[in-house]
Amino acid sequence: MQVRNRHRLTRELTENSLALILAGGNGSRLKHLTRWHAKPAIPFGGTYRTIDFSLSNCLHSGIRRIGILTQYKSYSLNRHIQRGWNFLNNGMGEFIDLLPAQKRLGEGWYSGTADAIYQNLDIIEEHAPQFVVVLAGDHVYKMDYGDLLEQHVESGAEMTVGCVPVDIKTARGLGVMAVDRQNRVFAFEEKPEHPRPMPGDSSLALASMGIYVFNTEFLRTQLIRDARDNQSSHDFGKDIIPRLVDQYPIHAYAFTDDNGEPAYWRDVGTVDHYWQANMELLGRNPALDVHDRYWPIWTYQEQLPPAKFLFDAQRGCQGLSVNSIVSNGCLLDGASVRNSILFNDVIADTGTVISDSLILPGARIGKDCRLNRVIVDQRCVIPDGTTIGVDPHLDAIRYHLSTGGITLVSDSGQTSNLGRDRQRITAVA
Repeated sequence: MQVRNRHRLTRELTENSLALILAGGNGSRLKHLTRWHAKPAIPFGGTYRTIDFSLSNCLHSGIRRIGILTQYKSYSLNRHIQRGWNFLNNGMGEFIDLLPAQKRLGEGWYSGTADAIYQNLDIIEEHAPQFVVVLAGDHVYKMDYGDLLEQHVESGAEMTVGCVPVDIKTARGLGVMAVDRQNRVFAFEEKPEHPRPMPGDSSLALASMGIYVFNTEFLRTQLIRDARDNQSSHDFGKDIIPRLVDQYPIHAYAFTDDNGEPAYWRDVGTVDHYWQANMELLGRNPALDVHDRYWPIWTYQEQLPPAKFLFDAQRGCQGLSVNSIVSNGCLLDGASVRNSILFNDVIADTGTVISDSLILPGARIGKDCRLNRVIVDQRCVIPDGTTIGVDPHLDAIRYHLSTGGITLVSDSGQTSNLGRDRQRITAVA
């Protein structure tokens, strides 16, 4: 009976919550990956978009009133939501609404994370939730927001911030906090040059996940106050949270797994972090298991045929994949793939070897290419005989080379050597 009552309480909390997903950032640190797409629309894991994780978490947690705040280059994101996430029952008060910047309050577009929520205060008031859950659309993780809401209520907090330990270097790009023994936040600094280390471990800092739970009236009051401050940049991490921690009960929610260890969470906001998070899906027991039937990640997928592996008898080249993810619509015509992810509708031709790489949807890789530690952007065409990821000095001249040594190919240059379509390649095989 006690367990049943707890489940009922959690359901009441999630049903009385409104989730707002921030999906309007321009994603400049991802370079050309966000040239035509908002960060939350970037492909991930072969078949997903990064926003699919936050949306799936909401539905699994029982939050079915969701708004997605969009701004920059939102066409592909809007299309993904409309095609793949329009199945909720509006008649039961369930919805996933797109909330573009509309100058609803004032004359400006969204100028910061807090301003984005402020400009939708009338929508929040229309739905009258007890709690507002603010999420980022470009993080990869699985989380039951019901547990977060339970702690929020039990602690008596006005605001709760989800947090995880990260290494000091990564912490420089995140919000870093300090908490007391009751998990109350007493210090918060956004993207510090010298992050405050965690007690007992100087290699780690306690970082904000960009997940916030607010009591609705408290949120409204603070957003109005911040909007009137001409000196504010209207950002939760830079302005609102640092100001609140000295005045109000702001608590931290430690995101842990069933064993009490820090759970999996990744910010994929840089080229290196994006590559690494994808690579972590490979192997027998990945930290983030997308094959988990208990907590599946939903998405929209184009109807494509299964992946196909062909043997080139004339050259003795076999299409094969080792420790890799090869998605629907892919064709390996005598090409080999190792420790890599091929997203939907990728074609790799005879003699090509791909290792430790991400090949995004619609890319075409010619004959006898060598790709190592490479990200090939969507629909790029790599000419026959191209080698990338072997000579970093040459790669830095021709492409973008990240600080971690990952080559991002977003403009293939000459494409005449591979001027053929899927039918031509299939016929040659």
